[in-house]
Amino acid sequence: MTSQVSSPAEQADAALVGGQRSSGSGGEGKEVRRLDRVIIRFAGDSGDGMQLTGDRFTSETASFGNDLSTLPNFPAEIRAPAGTLPGVSSFQLHFADHDILTPGDAPNVLVAMNPAALKANLADVPRGAEIIVNTDEFTKRPMAKVGYDTSPLEDGSLSAYNVHPVPLTTLTIEALKDFGLSRKEAERSKNMFALGLLSWMYHRPTEGTEKFLRAKFAKKPDIAEANVTAFRAGWNFGETTEDFAVSYEVAPATKAFPTGTYRNISGNLALSYGLVAASQQADLPLYLGSYPITPASDILHELSKHKNFGVRTFQAEDEIAGIGAALGAAFGGSLAVTTTSGPGVALKSETIGLAVSLELPLLIVDIQRGGPSTGLPTKTEQADLLQAMYGRNGEAPVPIVAPKTPADCFDAALEAARIALTYRTPVFLLSDGYLANGSEPWRIPEVTELPDLRVQFASGPNHVAVDGTEVFWPYKRDEHTLARPWAVPGTPGLEHRIGGIEKQDGTGNISYDPANHDFMVRTRQAKVDGIEVPDIEVDDPTDDGGRGAGTLVVGWGSTYGPITAAVRRVRGAGERIAQAHLRHLNPFPRNLGEVLARYDKVIVPEMNLGQLATLLRAKYLVDARSHTQVSGMPFKAEQLAEVFKEAIND
Repeated sequence: MTSQVSSPAEQADAALVGGQRSSGSGGEGKEVRRLDRVIIRFAGDSGDGMQLTGDRFTSETASFGNDLSTLPNFPAEIRAPAGTLPGVSSFQLHFADHDILTPGDAPNVLVAMNPAALKANLADVPRGAEIIVNTDEFTKRPMAKVGYDTSPLEDGSLSAYNVHPVPLTTLTIEALKDFGLSRKEAERSKNMFALGLLSWMYHRPTEGTEKFLRAKFAKKPDIAEANVTAFRAGWNFGETTEDFAVSYEVAPATKAFPTGTYRNISGNLALSYGLVAASQQADLPLYLGSYPITPASDILHELSKHKNFGVRTFQAEDEIAGIGAALGAAFGGSLAVTTTSGPGVALKSETIGLAVSLELPLLIVDIQRGGPSTGLPTKTEQADLLQAMYGRNGEAPVPIVAPKTPADCFDAALEAARIALTYRTPVFLLSDGYLANGSEPWRIPEVTELPDLRVQFASGPNHVAVDGTEVFWPYKRDEHTLARPWAVPGTPGLEHRIGGIEKQDGTGNISYDPANHDFMVRTRQAKVDGIEVPDIEVDDPTDDGGRGAGTLVVGWGSTYGPITAAVRRVRGAGERIAQAHLRHLNPFPRNLGEVLARYDKVIVPEMNLGQLATLLRAKYLVDARSHTQVSGMPFKAEQLAEVFKEAIND
């Protein structure tokens, strides 16, 4: 969109091309216009409460019934330098009256709390979009910090946008003058003023936010009421000021959701609930051995709240201790989990190999982030796939499961637990920062819909020795799954040796025999290769002649949303393209080779330098074309759509 517009109504039409909208009259003569979707980005200093502001707007939007997707984006530092570009924190929310898949490519509305927020985000804002700026911060010193020689509010550089200058700080302080707060204390509520203004602008419910604020600051009722007052003042400002002549409505997405009870949920929260559900369905206590690391720490925080479900959490002194404790819990009969990110996986690698050797169920949850080394702690990436696949000494195969959306993290956790418990193996669950912190509506499942994960522990001898005595062999395998028996320590007669040195087949005794080692290595690999996973499904629309597409897009993990949105755009433009998305990365679905062979072109978008494409090329000898990005941010749908169109017409 390149045309300049001069009013909010014209801007809405310009920024939301193709939207279903109608106009009418609002209160006090203000116009109300209906939109089919909106993308809002709150941006400010990392101390301005942008994540809280976005989260509250999201919660009210979810309760209203819109479909939504969010993208929090914040610095790695606990308190980055105030007013600087590295210190900018933002929260983007895409909400609609229909099914959506991504947080959106570009915001229709940018709320910029200071010059740094404006400069850091302006490149993403399309011409004609709305920009609400806190004019109180556009003074000489804050502007100089980010390289503004003159005020962008006065030099004409924002003429392509519909700018709303609002003195947010001044208005907030004025609204709270009767509370006896210092100026600094009052300023902290300016994010609530902004939230109130946007809530009026888009007809969001307010009761939930007011209830939340009173609960959050229950021990400081004056602060609670000050925030509520600032929130209401923002709403009233939108209602009375002449600068906002139009408000907007986005109807609930009544056709986007199957019948059920829904809530807004982030990926880490869904994953936590999935782990609790898995332990309940397995009738096993859940044990988490973990060391805090961004962006996985939320799982530790959440699981620590659920002792009533038999969950035990252990915050270890380091990554190695965390997985060591978890593996010990697995030996003791618990559903054991360790959570981390890429750097922690590297530290845990020896113990993961030990879990492979011991053949015990263990979930390794890797919330991937930008690397290498410490890298980009708060940014997203998919670059741990090969580490999960091969990052251990020796032949140590580990199954890999990857969720595709924040809500799907719940189901992926259940699936990872199924594999671990059924096949007695450690399992990687590969999420990432985009899924972990992003959110979307989630239908709360009925308990009857959850899988039965109960296991049978070994209870007595399982082998007859040469002399006719009944003995327990810890490595005598199930003929279908190749899983060894799971013997809880302390069970009479089931005493057995464990350790990292190679075991003798069946007895589990230490063995240096070359033939035995070869057999055990191949058996462990065969166990993983034989895991039953669903066939991959292909979305391939046929034309009137029954012909399918010639180009297939294959993705995994969090690329699902941008890929699917891009595929929809390509099809909307009249092109034929097929799509398949992998949840199981080791082993691959059994029909994957046949699926790949059906297409002339295979495109693999990844947030790494082509790791899945490398695996597909090696295993299936297919000319998989990589399209990669390692910017720390998710793909944009429009960008992928152009890549797909070029590939189709190549």
